[in-house]
Amino acid sequence: MRKVILTNRVRLLRTERSLTQQQLADAIEVIRQTVIAIEQNKYQPSVVLALRLAQYFAVPVEEIFSIE
Repeated sequence: MRKVILTNRVRLLRTERSLTQQQLADAIEVIRQTVIAIEQNKYQPSVVLALRLAQYFAVPVEEIFSIE
């Protein structure tokens, strides 16, 4: 079975909106370290967290996350 690699555009979306990692973390109710780990592709968020990010950025989940 091939390893699934999940990539994301969280950092891009966050910086486009001039948000700090802390501001985004506060908005989606996680700690800053979670945002850092997601941006560095070191953490795969739960479905709930992925949906929170999509809702916050007002984009479909597929515009944030993709599988390579």
